[in-house]
Amino acid sequence: MSMQRSLILGTGAYLPARTLTNNDLAAMVDTSDEWIRERTGIEERHIAADGEFTSDLATAAAREAIENAGLTVGDIDLIVVATTTPDQTFPATATTVQHKLGMKQGAAFDVQAVCSGFLFALATADSMLRQNLFTTALVIGAETFTRILDWSDRSTCVLFGDGAGAVVLQTGTGEADEGVIAHHVRTDGSKKDLLYVDGGVSSTGTIGHVRMQGNQVFRHAITNISSAVRAVLADTGHDINDIDWFVPHQANQRILDGVARKLGLDEDKVISTVALHGNTSAASIPLALHTAIKDGRIKKGDLVLSEAMGGGFSWGASLFRL
Repeated sequence: MSMQRSLILGTGAYLPARTLTNNDLAAMVDTSDEWIRERTGIEERHIAADGEFTSDLATAAAREAIENAGLTVGDIDLIVVATTTPDQTFPATATTVQHKLGMKQGAAFDVQAVCSGFLFALATADSMLRQNLFTTALVIGAETFTRILDWSDRSTCVLFGDGAGAVVLQTGTGEADEGVIAHHVRTDGSKKDLLYVDGGVSSTGTIGHVRMQGNQVFRHAITNISSAVRAVLADTGHDINDIDWFVPHQANQRILDGVARKLGLDEDKVISTVALHGNTSAASIPLALHTAIKDGRIKKGDLVLSEAMGGGFSWGASLFRL
């Protein structure tokens, strides 16, 4: 039976020009290319240039997504930006993107759920479209995450990079198994000290740096992500074998492999961009999605499963059909 759906019309992405290789990092901190590859699968990451802001990355990804959707800025009436690294404390980075796009209509705001942010933003925009509050949304994940790194801490500085990815959603009529199908998002604040930034407006008046207990995060990530995926599949009546492509948050290749094994998912269905992008936090899912669409792996009609876990802890999964 046909019903109102949030349909995915186009994607876009942007990566800063500068890359930082593992060998570059080895000249800065006590590490090596072999050490980083073995523990994370990362080979290089992109670093935003001086004067290049999160809104700049987000705007570039948004423009490409709008073009690929066959639309214009005048068609967009909602922007939701997922970011942990906003241009300013306020206004929302989304409003800066709105201005840079030349968009005069609609509304724009940010969502902050760290690495899970894109899925939280996607669920938020999908809900608002289904309620007929808006008709066409830009959902963007964008980060200049390297600006909150302690470059002397090899346990964190080797993991992250900068980038942005965007998706255009539009209300339309489709079957229950078309467009954005289902979400499952959760948080557990009791685990916040395992992955956090040691600064903030209210607490210290400083930006702070990322701090992480990696082994604990790894253990919780595989458990929480797997439970979210199973919840989405149960809610929709799908089986893991129905999935054409798995587009996970690109945190660490070991986590990607661990989740795939726990779910019994064919590794050939897993989209991995972590080697060349590192962990771009809220940007990683839309970046990976766009990469796989652009290179022809993900095609129209494919059933795609995404998942993420980040600080908070926050985690979730989303199921959609292109």
